[in-house]
Amino acid sequence: MSETLALPVTVSDAAVKRIAKILANSGDADALRISVEGGGCSGFSYKYDLTHGSESDDLVIERSGARVLIDPTSLVYMEGAVVDFVDDLMGQSFQIRNPNAVASCGCGTSFSV
Repeated sequence: MSETLALPVTVSDAAVKRIAKILANSGDADALRISVEGGGCSGFSYKYDLTHGSESDDLVIERSGARVLIDPTSLVYMEGAVVDFVDDLMGQSFQIRNPNAVASCGCGTSFSV
């Protein structure tokens, strides 16, 4: 019997579908890199980049044509987070539900720990 290992970051089905669609239409990019940077109105902000290739120490999440990369430094701040894609009356956006964030801004792209 094999044991399934839980990943430190979860990517929702909606996000997987959207990432796969973006990558299919992106030309040479084969992954979406999510990183955490200093700055933003709450102290840290999420950054999204289309990229080609990964670093040896990246967390790589692959599902149904979607590939997400997270570097080890960013992973410290994102442990237990859920990456989601929301399409509602306010617009379309990736959103990260991060249990480590003690505060976040109204736009949802910056947070503090």
